[in-house]
Amino acid sequence: MARSRRWWEIGLVLAVTVGQSAVYSVLSLVRRLLTPTPLGQQQTQLNPTQDTAALWDVIYQTLAVFFDLALVGLVVYLLWEPGASALRRIGLDFRRFGGDVGRGILLIVVIGVPGLALYAAGRALGITVQVQAAPLDAAWYTVPLLILSALRAGLTEEVIFLGYLFDRLRRQGWGPWTIILSTAALRAAYHAYQGIGPIFGNFVMGLVFGWCYRRWGRVMPLVVAHTLIDVIAFVGYPLAVALWPALFGPVPAPTPSGSLSPTPTVSPTP
Repeated sequence: MARSRRWWEIGLVLAVTVGQSAVYSVLSLVRRLLTPTPLGQQQTQLNPTQDTAALWDVIYQTLAVFFDLALVGLVVYLLWEPGASALRRIGLDFRRFGGDVGRGILLIVVIGVPGLALYAAGRALGITVQVQAAPLDAAWYTVPLLILSALRAGLTEEVIFLGYLFDRLRRQGWGPWTIILSTAALRAAYHAYQGIGPIFGNFVMGLVFGWCYRRWGRVMPLVVAHTLIDVIAFVGYPLAVALWPALFGPVPAPTPSGSLSPTPTVSPTP
């Protein structure tokens, strides 16, 4: 009875969080592949402006972050057990923050730099969508909102993919590498809207992060690494466009037959 109820819980959690995003993301990729416009000539936008008025843009974007983090809070609540802090159990606390930051920075080198190279290779091969990581017409509030968005992405993905799913799937009798491979595949599907290259890149990221979480028993280093990678990508995007416009700059708008509506993901991240 407990196993059946746990499967229902896992299914419902995925249906309102990263699983929902993965479904929309895969459908977006399928639609992109079916359009006449080649994949390499298409683009997707992360962290788009929500309103032309600055005040309402700040309000809407802040609320979007808040409600996504509420889903993370729900997952932590489900992990909570009497007499045992869920945050301490998955290692989302500040007991070893110095070491967590150090490990996070190490992961940036291991994952972030090769990830950028893979993106460049995918763009050159025409199998990766051009990703606009941030608005180019930055306003005074843009950077703080981008940092919040990066934190949202780090917490959403690492707490759910690692902290929650590792706990629940282990209780269902799954072995360590079955869990690592499965969550890495889900992470890859979650980013499929960006093209073929990011699917492979995020699958490898899922393998590395999953192995690190099993070894360290703490999700905080992975949250730190993911958040910092996204901060660098989001905040540094205008500079990257200025230095390498052919690689990072916006591509010409597709024809109406090849246009695509935005992918409705819970937390669109690179």
